[in-house]
Amino acid sequence: MITTIDDFENVFFIGVAGTGMSAIAQYLSGIGKQVGGSDRYFIQGQYNQTRDQLVAEGIKCFEQNGEGIDENTSLVVVSTAIEDTVMEVQKAKKLGIPIIKRSELLAIIAKSKKTIAVGGTSGKSTTSAMLFDIMETAGLQPSIISGAGLISIIKENKIGNAKVGAGDWLIIEADESDGSIVQYQPEVGLLLNIDKDHQEMEELKSIFATFKKNTKELFIVNQGNVFARALSNGKQFDFSSDSSIQTGYNSVDFNQKGMQISFSVNKQPFTLNTVGKHNMENALAAIAVANQLGISMNDCAIALNKYEGIYRRHQLLGIKNGIHVIDDYAHNPVKCSASIEACQHIAPKVIAWFQPHGYGPTRFLKDDFIHEFVKALRPQDEIWMSEIFYAGGTAVKDISSNDLVKEISSMGKNAYFVEDRNDLLEKIRPHLTDNCVLLLMGARDPGLEVFTNNIWEKL
Repeated sequence: MITTIDDFENVFFIGVAGTGMSAIAQYLSGIGKQVGGSDRYFIQGQYNQTRDQLVAEGIKCFEQNGEGIDENTSLVVVSTAIEDTVMEVQKAKKLGIPIIKRSELLAIIAKSKKTIAVGGTSGKSTTSAMLFDIMETAGLQPSIISGAGLISIIKENKIGNAKVGAGDWLIIEADESDGSIVQYQPEVGLLLNIDKDHQEMEELKSIFATFKKNTKELFIVNQGNVFARALSNGKQFDFSSDSSIQTGYNSVDFNQKGMQISFSVNKQPFTLNTVGKHNMENALAAIAVANQLGISMNDCAIALNKYEGIYRRHQLLGIKNGIHVIDDYAHNPVKCSASIEACQHIAPKVIAWFQPHGYGPTRFLKDDFIHEFVKALRPQDEIWMSEIFYAGGTAVKDISSNDLVKEISSMGKNAYFVEDRNDLLEKIRPHLTDNCVLLLMGARDPGLEVFTNNIWEKL
């Protein structure tokens, strides 16, 4: 039975190219474990950047045909997307190799370090990255296992979503979407927000209440979020960007000029090269944790001034003919709304494109998407949608992106449907001006990176 990080040496990941899986694989390789993995996107004779980057980190990569699993394998790791019928799972069972889910392994890793778990329905990756930069700049040499690549690490030709530091602290994202957040017992728990996303609100509130209960030492809450506030201990080290709610850490004087924001926290000025009030709130959360760990407010400001962002979170692909092309991972209603509103400070007109993922999630969040898009869009702004991304399985295809577009349009907003995203640029060209933002939003689809880069190159 695998209960500690010392209970295995040779570990194999099925679906290792996934963001969550690759992060743990790199971390384990970084601490000296023998790591291998397979992925359906690893095809002989075809270039795959993720595979090359994993190999560079000492991870053996295989096609998803079972050859990477043998009697020397001491543990097999699967994501929630891997079903029991997968041939490699069957081989592992035949050989009697323990099989655990990615979230279970992350919980085991977290027990081996002093852990900061960042939770909430929005902002986990960004806040984790900001906190990592602050702690690293302060000399604490933290480790991180993230859901997105940090640009500062990507520049080292790495995937960027994991790093092993020599210090005591490990920063992880505590994911509520699959309920795995309840498995962690961190020294520090950080709750950013609770908004409707994958589950009903009552279920979400219950999950985060367990997260609070399992936190060992310090639980820090965003009192500016009404549902998160209910889990606050009322401690002075809670935070809020709502100045009417007095906490130990309040942000004021927000200002955005182009792709830069500024604000103050407890009279300490901060300037970051990013966009949006939501990123001020993410930074405020990271500052609250760091300061409670003994890092001065001034050192936090120095670190965040150098913050370079994370992959596909308001990532500026470039500016061409006066058009800012921005790629963003936004995928739930609140995130999409915040993303559009952040871009409204950059140019007079925002043209946003969104590809929902999953028929079930889109059906579940349909009314919320409509409400948030209608709220965010100004008269000159536009929302375009392509058909829902389908990852396979037995989903009931009884909803279309066009259903959302029609209702948004009926409420007086500029909304358009282009079924095949490959037709987007041709359709959207007449709507582009010489001073606007083209915002591309979507998640879970591994082809989005190629799509957004093609849009930029062909613009």
